[in-house]
Amino acid sequence: IPELQKWFTAAHAKASPKKLDMGKSCLRYKKPEDIPYELIGELASKLTPQQWIDVYEQNLKPRKR
Repeated sequence: IPELQKWFTAAHAKASPKKLDMGKSCLRYKKPEDIPYELIGELASKLTPQQWIDVYEQNLKPRKR
C-alpha cells in the first residue's frame, strides 16, 4: 500500500537516527536497540488482518500447472 509505505518512511526518519533498510516485506536492523518498537506497533495497527490478506492475495502470482 503506497500511502502506508510513504507514511512509515517519513515516520521512521523522525523516530530513528538510523537509515531505514527495508525490502518488499521486511525491515532490517543490525542491533535490537535500533528497532523503533512503538513505530512498528503503530504500523501493525494501521492494517486489519483481512486487509493484509487482501493485499497479499492481490500480489500473488498465479501458479502454472
